[in-house]
Amino acid sequence: MGIQEIATVTGLSKSTVSRALRGMENVAETTIDEVRRVADELGYVPSSAAAGLATGRQRAVGVVVPVIDRWFYVKALGGVDAELRRAGYDLVLYNLGGPGGDRDRAFRRSMLRHRVDALVLLSLVLDATERAELELTRHPMIVIGGPAPGLRNIGVDDRAVTRIAVDHLCGLGHRRVAYVGGQDEAGMNVAVPHLRRDGFVDAMRAAGHAVPDRWLLDGRFSFAGGLAAGNALFGGGAGAGAGAGPDRPTAVLCASDEMALGVLLAAGQAGLSVPGDVSVIGIDGHEYGATVGLTTVAQDPEAQGRAAARAVLAEVDGGAAGAIVAAPAHLVVRGTTGPPPG
Repeated sequence: MGIQEIATVTGLSKSTVSRALRGMENVAETTIDEVRRVADELGYVPSSAAAGLATGRQRAVGVVVPVIDRWFYVKALGGVDAELRRAGYDLVLYNLGGPGGDRDRAFRRSMLRHRVDALVLLSLVLDATERAELELTRHPMIVIGGPAPGLRNIGVDDRAVTRIAVDHLCGLGHRRVAYVGGQDEAGMNVAVPHLRRDGFVDAMRAAGHAVPDRWLLDGRFSFAGGLAAGNALFGGGAGAGAGAGPDRPTAVLCASDEMALGVLLAAGQAGLSVPGDVSVIGIDGHEYGATVGLTTVAQDPEAQGRAAARAVLAEVDGGAAGAIVAAPAHLVVRGTTGPPPG
């Protein structure tokens, strides 16, 4: 089964069918969808080997992730994969496996130089040696997540998202706001935690409110870390009964929804009402947050993945590296924030 059969069924020329199968920009999306539908029905399988011989390309994009079990990475991967499949490209996944993983496998061996046409890095900052190795490949590259020196990135403005959250809490009347952030031990881009924390502190100062150091906690960007931070804030553990303690914040801003979910559990274990005794807000837009009614500043990592894939594929096709603008984020008000008690 080949391109000629698809052309016969669709009534299109072989050249149009070829361009549609590659998802080229000069072909209408309706035509692309129709050609791919017919190709699927006919059981057409493109020959990557033939394509590589004809174009010098592998028709594959490498995606490097710190770990594969975090919400942001899974969603962004889904977006990258969807866009690559639409363009007729394969996704080659390189999982670094967290802090104990083998970065050398992805960065210092020949596999990247021979198997992919471009690279997408999820929330990674490269050291000098890794950067030098990847530059030898001459592949188009982009980072999804926080900024990485010398590389294009697509992601939200991390200072701005915390400012949105602070403005919401201050607008409700909160003055005593704690922050749960910290570094992600699984290898998240080191810039993101710092940018979100600094954005929080600066926004609170701009509103005229001080933040005690004891209210800046490390939640490790995980549910368990958020639970531990919440226990530290509210008196610790089940049945602690923190009540309306004078040294307790009236609101907690968490740098991720996963941490916010842990803080919510800690508040419940301490006998606190949310938002009656304490308000909780997260950042990200995790679907579990919607389930429990968590107020959040939502982003769309799947859309970021799609945009990143389109950007590197455009370079693979000979286009210039276009400017990348910050990904959108917006406040979603649900049931975990309200006015401060009293």
